[in-house]
Amino acid sequence: MSENIPVNLADEYKSRINKVIDYIEIRTGNQFTLDELAFASNFSKFHFHRIFHAITGETPFQFIMRVRLEKAASLLRVNPKDSVTLIAEKCGFKDISVFSRNFRSYFGISPKRYRKKNQEDSNNSQLNGNHRQEKEEPVMYFCSVTNTIKWKTTMELNKSVEVKDLPKMSVAYIRHIGPYKGDEKLFEKLWNRLFRWAGPRGLIGGSGFRSLIIYHDDPNVTDQAKLRTSVCITVPPDTKVDGEVGKMELDAAKYMIARFVVRADQFQDAWDWVYGKWLPESGYQPDDKPCFEMYPEEPKDGNITVDICVPVKPL
Repeated sequence: MSENIPVNLADEYKSRINKVIDYIEIRTGNQFTLDELAFASNFSKFHFHRIFHAITGETPFQFIMRVRLEKAASLLRVNPKDSVTLIAEKCGFKDISVFSRNFRSYFGISPKRYRKKNQEDSNNSQLNGNHRQEKEEPVMYFCSVTNTIKWKTTMELNKSVEVKDLPKMSVAYIRHIGPYKGDEKLFEKLWNRLFRWAGPRGLIGGSGFRSLIIYHDDPNVTDQAKLRTSVCITVPPDTKVDGEVGKMELDAAKYMIARFVVRADQFQDAWDWVYGKWLPESGYQPDDKPCFEMYPEEPKDGNITVDICVPVKPL
């Protein structure tokens, strides 16, 4: 469809569909109607279905089903104490038999077997890495300056870990769908496009300004071609967006924030340490909100300072 209309109009179509995707993502457990989704897109209900499919390659309800099942698979991996029934309900399945049937159809394995297999794989990985992990043992301490608990670590790339509340944030974003791992040029292009939009509007810098990348999907679950990534900057809540630039709200929540200094090819090592070492020993588990990276300063000599932010709740 976008091949037959001007680029700025194609961006407007994508922006409206992104609004629907954002609407679905924060309400995954809800039951949706076509009228409701069309209203969120500001397209006629008679054309919305066709437009959504043309832009995403999926019908709205194929997308909803896939996102629900992939979210469930991710929760089965990282929240071992939540029952399969509870996870199914969180992801919008009221009937456990319907959930199990759809899960098996999509992943080729039952939810319980999927969880067990991932636990076995994780245990084997920990056994193989025991010697390395002993050297990376995080040690908890109370910081009297911030009145928060922090962790000392010997993980070479890690500089600090703390758990604290982050405020609600409004962010303007440009979204990419597809592979992104290790693609520096891709992120450079996305940032340039966002800054070209934000700069003339006076939205860059100032008190409380943050730049971040949100990862909407679990790369261990979602096919690379369908991974959704948003490069974002914080903006005032009343900011008007247009074209390919969208806007969404990140709710206030408790996050573990792990600061790393990495080179471009070391991001995966940092994320693996957070999920494979810190979380299992922290007393926390991931909460049901987006993970993201924040960038507190400019890269220097190829070294990138990044805060990996994972929403958490007590285990």
